[in-house]
Amino acid sequence: MHTHEITTRDAWLEARKALLAEEKALTRARDAVNAKRLALPWVQVEKSYTFEGADGPVTLAELFGERSQLIVYHFMLAPSADGICVGCAFLCDHVDGARQHLEQHDVSLIVVARAPFAEIEAVRRRMGWQFRWVSSHQSDFNYDFNVSYTPEQMAGAPANYNFAAIAPPIEDLSGVSVFYRDAEGGIFHTYSQYGRGGEEVIGAYAWLDIAPLGRNETGPRHNLTDWVRLNDSYGVSGHIRETGQFIPAAPASSCPACAAE
Repeated sequence: MHTHEITTRDAWLEARKALLAEEKALTRARDAVNAKRLALPWVQVEKSYTFEGADGPVTLAELFGERSQLIVYHFMLAPSADGICVGCAFLCDHVDGARQHLEQHDVSLIVVARAPFAEIEAVRRRMGWQFRWVSSHQSDFNYDFNVSYTPEQMAGAPANYNFAAIAPPIEDLSGVSVFYRDAEGGIFHTYSQYGRGGEEVIGAYAWLDIAPLGRNETGPRHNLTDWVRLNDSYGVSGHIRETGQFIPAAPASSCPACAAE
């Protein structure tokens, strides 16, 4: 049952116009931040990176295709993972619709994970995604861009995430790394984004933010794991791990001896 105030149309219009002024201020502030983002200095990428894709090894330069701009989404999928991160999957459900427009605007969008390519491809096919997804399994790429952590870092060696020192909770976290390739073939790291920065590209959140009950993430974790599931798992009994992976409930056993254990 709702608890909102019920008012007249004139009173609603007055309140809505007041909120509109704040929305417009937020839009102008976002435009200003976007301009500062474009003005950030760049760092040349001197190291060579090779990934594994559907047609075999592929370099970072080749991920650009014929375009000068490359956005890489770091998906939390470690080698031999026994579950799929619902947050990463939620974001990736929004990629294909945007990708076709980005590609017409000189931008390639690639997803990368540390799992071997065969494991990645199985997840991609299951989820019905069409975007290109490659493996950094034999590469330092994820480690160098601060989304994956070595055994030494997991044991306490210095580690960073979202531009701050952390004690990594798990081996792989999510993020975005962005690059530019100039006419001479030089590659430059232009931007990185971590944590809640990914919300900006999740269209479902933008729709929920204007729905009467908003995101309605009321617990237990007060984030998307309260309700988001893999796109083929809504209505499936299970739980979300602290690491963000959806784990279906074990089926009831039909063996009386097993049930008695």
